[in-house]
Parts: sequence; structure tokens; C-alpha cells
Amino acid sequence: MGIGGVSIGSLLIVLVIVMLLFGTKRLRSIGGDLGGALSGFKKAVRESEEASEALSLDSGLSTQKRQAEKEELVS
Repeated sequence: MGIGGVSIGSLLIVLVIVMLLFGTKRLRSIGGDLGGALSGFKKAVRESEEASEALSLDSGLSTQKRQAEKEELVS
């Protein structure tokens, strides 16, 4: 038994049929496009995380400034 009840033999048959339908060049270009899309997605996620970290740091600094100003007013 393979993945989720699908045997290795049936996966190979499906692979052969797909190769006959699309051809190796078309599959290679689809693979390249898919790889480019995944790397672009990873880059966007990484940039988003960096931006959210920068925003949280900025908000933390502004909170510290407000606390310092309050302490100055109290003193």
C-alpha cells in the first residue's frame, strides 16, 4: 500500500499517461514555473515577516517613548 491507499504501480501509470499527454518539455516548463512561484511566495512571506517585526519594534519604541514622557511629567 502506498500513499493514502494508492499503490506505487498506479502512480507510475498516471505519471506515464501525463508524460504522454503533455510531453517532457511541457512538464519541464510547468515544473520551472511552479518552482519560480514557490520561491516568489517564500520571498513574499519572508518580507512580510520582516515588515511585521519592524512594525512591532517601532510600536515598542513608541510605547517606551510615551512611558518616558509620562515619567518626565510626573517628576
